[in-house]
Amino acid sequence: MKLSVFCGVSVDGFLARPDDTLDFLETGEQEPHGFKEFLASVDVVVIGRRTFDVVLKLGHLALYGEKRVIVLSHRPLDLSPTTGGLVEQTSGKPTEIVAQLESRGCKHAYIDGGITIQGFLGAGLIDRLVITRVPVLIGAGIPLFGHLPSDIKLHHAGTRSYNGGLVQSEYEIGSAAPQ
Repeated sequence: MKLSVFCGVSVDGFLARPDDTLDFLETGEQEPHGFKEFLASVDVVVIGRRTFDVVLKLGHLALYGEKRVIVLSHRPLDLSPTTGGLVEQTSGKPTEIVAQLESRGCKHAYIDGGITIQGFLGAGLIDRLVITRVPVLIGAGIPLFGHLPSDIKLHHAGTRSYNGGLVQSEYEIGSAAPQ
């Protein structure tokens, strides 16, 4: 199973402000940068509860279309605002989550949310990172990366820049990286 991250961050590496707002990312939304194409390539979205709450609050759940969304949380979650049975809750270690998804026939997962991304990276499960840097410094917030048990070697697959100032870099990790 392939696990990918596709995210936008401030140049200083934050996914969101300390209060979970994402307003600074709008700087980069003036032009397409591959998210729709990326989302079309995945069959499941694995998202942390905090990020899911933000997605719900912003009304962005529709962005995932008919994709199954797995929300990671150890606490009970009210899924009544969602429809169609495409959103479900689970918990466990990243390796357990991947095993569950594989047993259900999933082939490519989109991993989203700071703590969730950090957990899957730390477990050595992420195959691909696509990081779009938005031309702004915000000084504090939710970091993309946190403590890691050891270095993670990345293979640079490409970098693109966009007229609006976005700079997007793609990296492959582990078995996904060319040898």
